[in-house]
Amino acid sequence: MEIYDVTIIGGGPAGLYAAFYSGLREMKVKIIEAQPYFGGKMQLYPDKVVWDVGGQPPTLACKLIDQIVRQGLTFNPTIALNEKITCIEKRDDLFIAHSQKEAHYSKAIILAIGGGIFSPQRLEIFENHLENVHYTLKPPSYYKGKNIIISGKGSSVFDWAIALAEVASTVTVIISEDKEKINAAVYQQLMDLSVCILEHTTISELEINNDQRITAIKCEDLKSKESRSISTDEVLINLGYNRDFTLLSNSQLPIQTVENSYVEGQPNGVTSVPGLFAIGDIIKHNAKINMITGAFQDAANTVNMVKQFVDPSARKTAMVSTHNSVFKERNKEIRRTLD
Repeated sequence: MEIYDVTIIGGGPAGLYAAFYSGLREMKVKIIEAQPYFGGKMQLYPDKVVWDVGGQPPTLACKLIDQIVRQGLTFNPTIALNEKITCIEKRDDLFIAHSQKEAHYSKAIILAIGGGIFSPQRLEIFENHLENVHYTLKPPSYYKGKNIIISGKGSSVFDWAIALAEVASTVTVIISEDKEKINAAVYQQLMDLSVCILEHTTISELEINNDQRITAIKCEDLKSKESRSISTDEVLINLGYNRDFTLLSNSQLPIQTVENSYVEGQPNGVTSVPGLFAIGDIIKHNAKINMITGAFQDAANTVNMVKQFVDPSARKTAMVSTHNSVFKERNKEIRRTLD
């Protein structure tokens, strides 16, 4: 078995910055993410503009995700994507994080699972045809010139439609409720963008090509029972998300929690279990800042504690990057590109 200094569970902003800072502190790191991609909750609003990250001008969330991922992987941590950790145990001096795939061994654990592990609510009819079915929004440029169908519930469906209408060839929104329930200003914006809205409508059948891509969707009006077929390049589904906190309850460790869902801890990430730390939205403490910036601060403070936990002789903090020799060669490369 391979033993790591620290295993980080969760690949959102907090977990990724913890991976970066752990590498800076010369630890052997593994980062595990339940989804097939990094980004955490930011993947739910890639088209939104983020204003409140220090040193960053207003930036699309999808671009900020890319930057955070690149930084998080600076020191080449071991990566496990699409792997949900179901419980954590401790044997002697090692933590073991279990998934359905394998067991992960480390001297310390950092929980960075946000407000629970998010998973999209799925439509059964699409389960075997995922090539062009999406439950999160990719960068708008991905949909340029394409025919898009969006189905789901809630205001996010219309946010997605508005975000894509200016780049896609066509956008069709399928909803089971009446148009009258849409906010008047939002509805007018959708009309101005030529978004087609099919009210009290459900998806009944799929047309699939040899590459297992959906080429058209057959819909049925729930009132008139009339059917129609709509050609499509990409299908987006937004039915909301489930939040899974069972990792905490399944783990046979004395983890003190708040509201049965969050870890009770300190600003330095320390929890009731020595060697088990927490950062980001999953931890509650009296200095908590529930912002991306706060996640970065949580991560740096906690990684410093982890370093001293696995190596009590280590200095309390890392040397700042401007004077840290670990970046010497990388700085040369950066300067060459700027010349």
